[in-house]
Amino acid sequence: MPANLYFFFPYLLFSSFVWDCSGADFGGGSENLYVKLGSLLPTPVCSMPASTGYERSAAIRVVHRHGPCSSSSQPTKAAIQILLEDECRVNSLRSRISKRVLQGQTLLPAHDGRLVETGNYVVTIGFGTPKRDMTVVFDTGSDFTWIQCHPCAAYCYPQQDPIFDSSNSSSYLNVSCNSAECSQLKSTAGNAPGCSSSTCLYGIRYGDQSYSIGFFAHDTLTLTPSAVVPNFPFGCGQRNRGLFGKTAGVLGLGRGKLSLVSQTAQKFSRVFSYCLPSSPSSSTGFLKFGEEANYNSFKFTPLLTQPDAPSFYFLDMMGISVGGRKLGISPMVFSSAGTLIDSGTVITRLAPSAYSALRGAFRQYMSNYPSAEALSILDTCYDLTGYDTVTVPKITLQFRGGVDVNVKGILYGSSPSQICLAFAGNNAPDDVAIIGNKQQQTYQVVYDVARGRIGFGEAACT
Repeated sequence: MPANLYFFFPYLLFSSFVWDCSGADFGGGSENLYVKLGSLLPTPVCSMPASTGYERSAAIRVVHRHGPCSSSSQPTKAAIQILLEDECRVNSLRSRISKRVLQGQTLLPAHDGRLVETGNYVVTIGFGTPKRDMTVVFDTGSDFTWIQCHPCAAYCYPQQDPIFDSSNSSSYLNVSCNSAECSQLKSTAGNAPGCSSSTCLYGIRYGDQSYSIGFFAHDTLTLTPSAVVPNFPFGCGQRNRGLFGKTAGVLGLGRGKLSLVSQTAQKFSRVFSYCLPSSPSSSTGFLKFGEEANYNSFKFTPLLTQPDAPSFYFLDMMGISVGGRKLGISPMVFSSAGTLIDSGTVITRLAPSAYSALRGAFRQYMSNYPSAEALSILDTCYDLTGYDTVTVPKITLQFRGGVDVNVKGILYGSSPSQICLAFAGNNAPDDVAIIGNKQQQTYQVVYDVARGRIGFGEAACT
């Protein structure tokens, strides 16, 4: 380690833009869903599928970071705390897209700057030679991959896996400060994160003041035994603080040049997919890389790009149906601010008028159930104490190309006395809409970046 590394680190921690932040079983007919209330509530038991298929090439098991299937074994978070953290992530994400800056504050000149905490899903992958398994958050809203590295000691947060020691990896190599790659890092960041002696450094601060700073390096990344990525660029974090739970870091699946998707373009053709299970606290899904034959049966909608946020995945949303009836919402409501799909956001956010229409129709269908107080950002809640099963209207999100996504994640809550509609309204019409991971559950969502499309396959991990 360069002798002056820790002397340099404080200068990376500029004042950044900040927001003040402190599954279900379904059945039913064509227009309704019958939801077992118990399937919405936390459980301490991990439900593993009899045949996982994770042994196949480039397929990795996905679990919820706060659920019993996670090796991090964190206590289950209160529903309201997850919602508060989710709102912080959304606010920070919007600020980056719209480039809003509060008076007296500046954006940190580094890679992606958003909250990683919330209802995130994790995967376990290997770093180094010989490989060391690390459990990381996977995030379509980030480009840069990083993990904590020895010797950070007092500058690391507690994690479940042993901290990665680069000196034990025969394939580890720091990136030179004068290299083209370091320049690429600077270009992507918008400003030079810095150098220590001849070693390139990176710096990331997220929206809640979490951060990671360290060496920009290369090493072997092992996704599965048959899917190995040599010389993968990543951050070897020496100073790391924040709400990352007990994970080792972040796996960036955005569209930027340094993301895993771009770095493995030749191997996996810039195609990946995931399936998030209907019961995130107790069951598992998967993350896959590369094309599959069954994608031919999927429904695809065009992948859009917003010039101010080229790493994000935008879709063209066209409408919403509730109980089989399309709501009278003008397509301009969806197109004016745009709609992105994000693996790290929990609750779907809609334009105020679109949410108002959805809420009104949903409340009409649910008028026979007793109402309850709002739960944080969720304002349509019910006291379902004493109910074993509830009937809810089917909600369908409609995208360009005739793609209809019949949402399974309709309800959210941690107590029978407060179960809520799992959608929220934006504060302003020009706030970007976001399709959260709650509404993506059980679908295999395919990100085909090379062909400019996103696909949906039903019942992939029920």
